Amino acid sequence: MNRRIILNAIGIVLRVEAVLMLLPTAVGIFYGEKAAFYFFLTSLICFLVGYIPNLLFKPRNSTIFAKEGFITVAFTWILLSLFGAMPFVISGEIPSFTNAFFETVSGFTTTGASVITDLESLSHCTLFWRSFTHWIGGMGILVFVMAILPNISERPIHILRAEIPGPIKGKLVPRVKDTAVILYLIYIAMTVIETVLLILGGMPIFESIVHAFGTAGTGGFGIKSDSISGYSPYIQWVITAFMLLFSANFNIYYLILIRRFRSAFKSSELWCFFGIVAVAVTAITANISHLYNSFSDSLRASAFQVSSVISTTGYCTADFNRWPTFSKIILFLLMFMGGCAGSTAGGLKMSRIVIMFKQVSKEIKHLIHPRSVGTIHFEGKPIDTATSKNISNYFIIYSICYFAITLLISFEPFSFETVVSASAACFNNVGPGFGAVGPAGSYADFSNFSKYILSLAMLLGRLEIFPIIIALSPSSWSKSK
Repeated sequence: MNRRIILNAIGIVLRVEAVLMLLPTAVGIFYGEKAAFYFFLTSLICFLVGYIPNLLFKPRNSTIFAKEGFITVAFTWILLSLFGAMPFVISGEIPSFTNAFFETVSGFTTTGASVITDLESLSHCTLFWRSFTHWIGGMGILVFVMAILPNISERPIHILRAEIPGPIKGKLVPRVKDTAVILYLIYIAMTVIETVLLILGGMPIFESIVHAFGTAGTGGFGIKSDSISGYSPYIQWVITAFMLLFSANFNIYYLILIRRFRSAFKSSELWCFFGIVAVAVTAITANISHLYNSFSDSLRASAFQVSSVISTTGYCTADFNRWPTFSKIILFLLMFMGGCAGSTAGGLKMSRIVIMFKQVSKEIKHLIHPRSVGTIHFEGKPIDTATSKNISNYFIIYSICYFAITLLISFEPFSFETVVSASAACFNNVGPGFGAVGPAGSYADFSNFSKYILSLAMLLGRLEIFPIIIALSPSSWSKSK
């Protein structure tokens, strides 16, 4: 295994994180906040630590294979979170390291689960950094590095595949670096458009930027204890629309840009995603209509929460803990579905769900007609046996991980509803769940042990399990392998 290239890549990413921390530093200076100094200090430490591998472990070659790609991504995200938590602890705004680490992992993994109960007491630079971690983690920090720096390795496709979620991963254009640039240009453009629309709706500039970061990364960290509920209907509808837009496969936006409209809108995954959203919104609107003064209010609340949960963003305009059981069950199921592959959303991904249903349909047809030989097609292309098997295996491992996480945190003195939904919300990178971790609650009362388990769950969910498992597996580090 090429350990030197792994260390070198991690060092580069830490230096990039150091530079990115200068943005909250600038925000703090603008608002005259003492916390700006702590961000600058952390930036300096992060840069120096990131420079050590470059001095001591210069790689003899820059080839990254699949195993190195998975390990690089896993340790990069863990170290990003460790250093990203430092300003919170040093400044005293989140004095507990466990809480600060939980909050930072939640930020980078775009989960939005929080241990902070008084958001209004935080400085502007801390609020900015919390939401900015969503934006960084949404598309992936290593994808960002590939977009802005010269090639850090040969065969960078292995890093792209390890960091971008979804069962089928490829390049938009022949060069991986060009693919990374295109993805980030689309990402930046959509973030800017949303920011402008929020400003036009009367939201202050700072609030518009941080909420656009939270929407773009489908993360959901807000700056007010009531999340989005205090804003106008126009702002709620804008955020609703962009939560759905950021949940779509970014390949579709590239196809639109190069005027391949027919290919873009033929996506079965996209239509399945919006079909489920439409059905869920309709069902919940009918179910909660008696709780609101008008149909428009119930429709807006339903559309916002469905979009927030299925996109795994986690913003809230209503305390859905108080909604009827039927609506809560729909939202709970949407937590697992998630958005489309190649988006910033979490969950299983709509592509896997579509393919698994086609697999079930194929098996049923085969039972009825044993001699039939069917082929599963997805997005107009046949799915080979290896891909189908990988999706089935992923679902099995996904289920085992979810039940294991739920069991490990079940020792907490919370209700069944709280434990089951907390596990689902963190593993699927949603954020708020039900019971004590609902929109009006937080994860503050969980023990340190459970917070670390849930932090691991967030990392497993964002990186789709395998990078973390491979990085922590002793066989990956064996010299005989």
